[in-house]
Amino acid sequence: MAELLAFLKSVPGSHVTVNDICDHFKKEGIAVGMTTVYRHLERMVKQGVVAKYTIEGTNSACFEYIGEQDACEPPSRYHCKCEKCGRLIHVQCDEVAHLGQHMLEHHDFEMDSLRTVFYGICSECRQTGC
Repeated sequence: MAELLAFLKSVPGSHVTVNDICDHFKKEGIAVGMTTVYRHLERMVKQGVVAKYTIEGTNSACFEYIGEQDACEPPSRYHCKCEKCGRLIHVQCDEVAHLGQHMLEHHDFEMDSLRTVFYGICSECRQTGC
């Protein structure tokens, strides 16, 4: 489904749900069912073009276009989840990547960067006192 891939590419770095995608297609006048979207997303996840994030405490998975990746060098993407508003923040940071290396070298534990989530309070909630 070329329209789905085009949409995901148009929102780089964004985490979208199947509902977000279906809403977009509805606004564009494209009739597509949720089952079709799920099926295509799962295929793209298996191909390594899309990352799927299932965060504890949420009802639905988020998807993010990650492009063509080298299978030998998986992407390093970590996430922070705000415990107040539920916002998911994408983090690509060398310091966090060093943590993953430290865990491997010193604790013989390989972190899955695509599934590692740090929980805390985002800057907006800290400022507004949500």
